[in-house]
Amino acid sequence: MKKIAIYIGLLLSISYSGCKKFDNPPPFFEEQEDIQVKQRKVLVVSIDGVTGSELQAIAPPVLESLKATSKYTYDVLRGSVSNDAASWTSIATGVSYNKHLIKDNDFLPKPDVNHPHDDVKSFRNIFDYILQYKSVQTALVSPWEDLRTYLRVADFVPVVNTDAAVKDSTVNLLTKNNAIGTIFVNFRDVMAAGENGGYVASNDNYKNAILKSDEYLGNILTALKARKNYANEDWLVMVTSAHGGSNTDPKPGFLFVSQKDLKSELVKKSGLNTVAFNLSSVNAEVHDDNGLYDAGSVKDFTVQMAVRLNAQTSWPGFLSKSSNLSGGTFTGWLWMQSGANWAVVFGGSANGGNGKNQIAAGNGIADGSWHTLTMVVKTTGNPATARTVTTYIDGVQTGSGNILGNKSLSVTEQLRIGYRNVDGTGTGLNMNAANLAYFNVALDANTIRDNVSLKDITQHPNYANLIGFWPINEGAEAVVGNTAPTGYNMQLNGAFGWASLGTDVPSSVTPDPNASGKSIIVTPTSITALTMYWMRINILPEFGMDGAPFLDQFEIEFLK
Repeated sequence: MKKIAIYIGLLLSISYSGCKKFDNPPPFFEEQEDIQVKQRKVLVVSIDGVTGSELQAIAPPVLESLKATSKYTYDVLRGSVSNDAASWTSIATGVSYNKHLIKDNDFLPKPDVNHPHDDVKSFRNIFDYILQYKSVQTALVSPWEDLRTYLRVADFVPVVNTDAAVKDSTVNLLTKNNAIGTIFVNFRDVMAAGENGGYVASNDNYKNAILKSDEYLGNILTALKARKNYANEDWLVMVTSAHGGSNTDPKPGFLFVSQKDLKSELVKKSGLNTVAFNLSSVNAEVHDDNGLYDAGSVKDFTVQMAVRLNAQTSWPGFLSKSSNLSGGTFTGWLWMQSGANWAVVFGGSANGGNGKNQIAAGNGIADGSWHTLTMVVKTTGNPATARTVTTYIDGVQTGSGNILGNKSLSVTEQLRIGYRNVDGTGTGLNMNAANLAYFNVALDANTIRDNVSLKDITQHPNYANLIGFWPINEGAEAVVGNTAPTGYNMQLNGAFGWASLGTDVPSSVTPDPNASGKSIIVTPTSITALTMYWMRINILPEFGMDGAPFLDQFEIEFLK
């Protein structure tokens, strides 16, 4: 049968042009054969305050039954800020906090205090996209007035004040409105219950609130399946939490993604998932270390990082606590790529010391393979008679020099992984990194050699001296977490990307035997991405989304 294009764009624009704030969409065409396919629709239920680990322990009956047709996780990765407003903005926009910069209940973006002169961007929410691209109605049902105000573009935003009213209103919408196509539902009682006794399964207040929300979920699913047109609809049901725990101390949440044809499967990250430092704008920094990583004039310290340099380029800085290097003017310390080779640079221009002091640190590291680079700075004498730097590649000493004449290496710039400007060159940096370690002592050669492939950093003989350890293996969001006993997280900046490297790992990382399978990192931003995927709305680059619609990896299960 010849396909006949049906024009529906005009109807869409007429339906909504009177009260919306962006231009009418271009015409949208559907093939006549597609009209015979069941209409895809989405229900999202967020039970705020439910921590993934505690939900797993409680195992409420409705969610447990939903698991049979779900891809699910009990460990949703949190953003750098993951309170109520930040998490809900990420859910609604598909954009992580480091971009949308919303963390207050007015849902207005605020300038980043670390980059106050950067432009503050705004991002569209899921209801905007559905309004433009699909001819279905939308609803938000929440007792949180601020959230209702933020997402008021939805067709139905009923005023409700309790979770019971949220349940009743949602059931009413599902029962009486055949045109509804996307509903976001928000329960809040669990988060309030945890304030009395803690956000743990052993707290009856918290547990009972979760079970009551689970009961409400059951009521909603019953209403969904009783819809008059249910046989001609194809619903994707997502149950999640904006975050676990409290607004002030958020914890990893959970996500169940259910559709009748999906097979039950725990989705998780596998293998090494690290940052691709492949643009001059991409870096990870400790924004305020309170002097912890200040190199000073006499401090001993050791810095070690596994790197994979994927291209030969000159001369980018790729790890530093320094100013930019301009001619001979330089302050701090910097690791620099020089073609296939490595050099370390020291300077004290801003502190009355010598400027650029470049020391050859070894050859042949830009070969696309992982190498562990180590730099040791040690001061001898009191007053100091020498301050030496010693470098190692894969535990073997490769270079040394005296930096006493540079005097103090103190700078206001922060510890940074990624591009640092060296005379305007090296913008072709292409690097992956893992297991950055910072010790506040000068490690000796034997310790470095014996522990270069150590896979459990807690077993390092100088673990008590570790003041920063960043595995760089989160796989998503803008936080590079510090797992040392002390120290600070790093924040990613620029148009960063995460690379899934599977079993291609440095010697200090244990290969994941399941890395040949799917590696799925779930964040709050996944919700909008999955909603748009299910509603067949293309996620365009200009949307700026960070969430990934991971159901595209399981299409064999539901595409017939």
